[in-house]
Amino acid sequence: MTKPTLSDKEIDDIVILQADDDSAWEEPIFVEVATASTMSLPPELAAKAAFFAQLHNMPTAEAWLHNIIQERIEFEESAFAGIKRVLEKRATYQT
Repeated sequence: MTKPTLSDKEIDDIVILQADDDSAWEEPIFVEVATASTMSLPPELAAKAAFFAQLHNMPTAEAWLHNIIQERIEFEESAFAGIKRVLEKRATYQT
């Protein structure tokens, strides 16, 4: 049996009704915000990054590198998900 899907308005109404009822809520979850990390590049690599950033009309080499890293992570996540699906399929065929 599936749970009924609530609309955003229905969810909002429930939250508003329960806002002052502490027993309706779970314990708060505290999350630490990760700080930005830095890394150093060898001068030759930094110069190449600056060149390609300019070539791609990016404002800075940092912005270009951020974009490249973001694209690569999305690619890796997609590839990992695909491999995981294949392995899961293969596991169900063998059982």
